[in-house]
Amino acid sequence: MNGWKIRTCVVGMISTNCYLVYRDEAGTGPEGTRPGVIIDPGDNAAYVEHQCLQLGIQPQAILLTHGHFDHLLAAGELREHFQIPIYAGEAEMGMLRDPDLNLSPMAGDPVSLTADRWLRNKETVSLLSADWKVLHTPGHTAGSVCYYIEEEGLLFSGDTLFYESYGRTDLPTGSSSAIINSLTEVVFALPEETRVWPGHGETTRIGHEKKYNPAARFV
Repeated sequence: MNGWKIRTCVVGMISTNCYLVYRDEAGTGPEGTRPGVIIDPGDNAAYVEHQCLQLGIQPQAILLTHGHFDHLLAAGELREHFQIPIYAGEAEMGMLRDPDLNLSPMAGDPVSLTADRWLRNKETVSLLSADWKVLHTPGHTAGSVCYYIEEEGLLFSGDTLFYESYGRTDLPTGSSSAIINSLTEVVFALPEETRVWPGHGETTRIGHEKKYNPAARFV
């Protein structure tokens, strides 16, 4: 991955994968830190902060793949601590702001969150000297997105795609037909060697999922 590093921090009551993405190179940020990106900080902000400190990472942004509580509970605290923006798909605005939709009361406290930048489908965001393409992949939620870094062959899929599985669709704004369409028309259209970093569980590759994922029978 040309010097790219990804630290997986499993957090929260549903074992969510929070990712710290950075370059394995000499520090170029404040006090020699390395720029990084936080993806889906679902809980335990103090732990994520400590991991950033240990790795010498100065985060540039927080990226959310969707608005369920187990992917965002620590986002507000981390935004304030690092003074960085939160990015999320524009179709997820209502879910992030509504505790009944983002299900945060299940974790004990209702959370209402707003992003600093709302992202459109196929929009490109420049982070870590690379282009991150936003792929709107509704199904798990109406505003779910994946982040695709073509030059590195990386996809952060949230709860749209898992190893030999995909996200549930029986929660607010979910749709089984929409997630199948997102997988077959958008995600499986990516190069087969693309490595996938999902919201829960182990990593996989697009080529593997096109053979063994239950959604592959709809292709």
